[in-house]
Amino acid sequence: MAGQGPIPVIVNGAGGKMGREVVKAVAAADDMILLGAIDRNPACLNQDAGTVAGIEPLEIPITDDREGMLAMAAQEKQPGVMVDFTHPDSVYDNIRAAIAYGIRPVVGTTGLSDAQIQDLAEFADKASMGCLLIPNFCIGVVLMQQAAIAASQYFDHVEIIELHHNQKADAPSGTAVKTAQMLAELGKTYNRPEVEETEKLSGARGATGAEQIRIHSVRLPGLIAHQEVIFGAPGQLYTLRHDTSDRACYMPGVLLAIRKVLPLKTLVYGLEKIL
Repeated sequence: MAGQGPIPVIVNGAGGKMGREVVKAVAAADDMILLGAIDRNPACLNQDAGTVAGIEPLEIPITDDREGMLAMAAQEKQPGVMVDFTHPDSVYDNIRAAIAYGIRPVVGTTGLSDAQIQDLAEFADKASMGCLLIPNFCIGVVLMQQAAIAASQYFDHVEIIELHHNQKADAPSGTAVKTAQMLAELGKTYNRPEVEETEKLSGARGATGAEQIRIHSVRLPGLIAHQEVIFGAPGQLYTLRHDTSDRACYMPGVLLAIRKVLPLKTLVYGLEKIL
């Protein structure tokens, strides 16, 4: 039963920027134990996860054997958790594999389609297995989204600009998509057209998300993760912005999600659902 010992945690994507931060955070948490580390990058294989993360050696070698690691975790007395920061191309299979082995996924990788999320939700329900899909683990982002919902009562026009490092594989970001979805759930249609627009360059007006909310993506070296939600009305603009300067800001949310996923019996989407 959960709560009688440290939570066994596997970090999938342990050699990546976010994965290294998760390794450090889990290793420092009193109620968790780093059970294993997975990464497909050949440069990381067989290296100590702690050394790769920039801390003392943890005697946990990084492996690319996902199935073997999940099978080992399934033998633990305590329910296990797999934290996934990998790639949009592999995250769906990673989640299904974890659930099949009885390991609860906590997922920061974005890029899943709506159909994939629905399929995973049904799979988790059948297995009575908790699964958390978190587009953004930062508490400040949740506050920005809540402020955007409040502002939407008074503004009919809104656009989203998200800015990330140029190694991010998917666009728009999961955070931007989630923000647009949250605004759309209020049952309001935004940005009613004033003129017939013509894009001289395809995509110049960004992507059209839920309820006609435009999302614009910027990818540049030097950025980490940033988002603006810009509301407009005659004579005024209201801008909400969140900036990330260090990936450590995500770790309180990651650790919270690891603890919160254990009693769940279904898939939950969004950090705000577990706060």
